[in-house]
Amino acid sequence: MSYEEKTMKSEKIYEGKIVNLRIDTVELPDKKYSKREIIEHPGSVGIVPITEDGSIIMVEQFRKPVEKTLLEIPAGKIEITEEPKETALRELIEETGCIAKKMEYIFEFYTSPGFSDEKIYLFLATELEFGMEEPSEGEYIKVKKMKIDDLINMVNKGEINDSKTIISIFFAEKYINQK
Repeated sequence: MSYEEKTMKSEKIYEGKIVNLRIDTVELPDKKYSKREIIEHPGSVGIVPITEDGSIIMVEQFRKPVEKTLLEIPAGKIEITEEPKETALRELIEETGCIAKKMEYIFEFYTSPGFSDEKIYLFLATELEFGMEEPSEGEYIKVKKMKIDDLINMVNKGEINDSKTIISIFFAEKYINQK
């Protein structure tokens, strides 16, 4: 049996600076109909910046949707004219002031495929040079250099709640332990 849903109608409800919202009417495998609310997102990058001593460069910032300050990996939205690697290089400088001599693609994943098409392209940044961060207008970020064991403990205690960051911390632990 195929579980594919066939789109019968699609209606754009909202077009914003970061996301769009559309409502799709779909035909289900049992030939019934349903509505799907879908957030369209241009995609993002996440960067795992690992220093020579095996520390991770993290950022802390207030996130309005959850009304909390979160500890995260550097990340950002892919601009229309950019490839994911270009975005990763740009966002790393903007958010942390770091320039990566080496930026490697790791893998990609969907953030919340139940209602959004956002995909995050994850990159490993090494051979870092440190400078001054250049945050985008309206972006207030605190940069932190942290040991992987401390980050793993924070995840295990529920102190890190951001999914891209949790995925990245477990990747970084494996990467650092294989060196």
